Amino acid sequence: MAHSKQAAVGFRVHSGWAAAVAVCLEKGAPVVLARQRVHLVETFTYEFRQPYHTAEKMLAGQAREFIARMQVEARRLAYRVIQELESRTQEQGVKLTRCGLLLASGRPLPGLEKILASHALIHTADGELFREALIHASARCSLCEFTIKEKELLDRAGQVFRAKPNELMCRVTELGRSLGTPWSQDEKFATLAAWLALAAPPQSSSKEREKSAPT
Repeated sequence: MAHSKQAAVGFRVHSGWAAAVAVCLEKGAPVVLARQRVHLVETFTYEFRQPYHTAEKMLAGQAREFIARMQVEARRLAYRVIQELESRTQEQGVKLTRCGLLLASGRPLPGLEKILASHALIHTADGELFREALIHASARCSLCEFTIKEKELLDRAGQVFRAKPNELMCRVTELGRSLGTPWSQDEKFATLAAWLALAAPPQSSSKEREKSAPT
């Protein structure tokens, strides 16, 4: 099937779940193709949604094994999510080619022992595990990856789309009016991430990213 249009999916991640919005462009304007809230753990309880908090109470070997198991599970579920979105966009005659992901503002994380010794790092690591899963899955699906720190999102979008942040948010709010709830800041920011991904120049191939992704 030939696709004349391309789409991007944007993600705003929380511990154990993410808001996902797939977007394409019609005459240069964004159109929402799909939106959903996706679980990145099989059992949606605190124990699994906050894996580093759970690991903090374990012995070192058990903690490492538990985190590794949760990483594998999150990657598998993230891959399933992107495959489902690929199918949904394909049914609409659009090819999903890009992924936009919002990042936290923190620095790269240290090793597990140091993470578990710091409550602040534990909070950060919980979110990073699920972001990494989506990056890994987008590489497996050969999507071109676009990432941006959330605190920079509105400024960057304003520069790219030549609009003030409040104008952009009004526009994105209108996009979701016909979709109903949920259309919170999660979905709005995910939409902006996807829109920016479509506007960004191609980056290095996702196959290269997959080879370099942590295992």
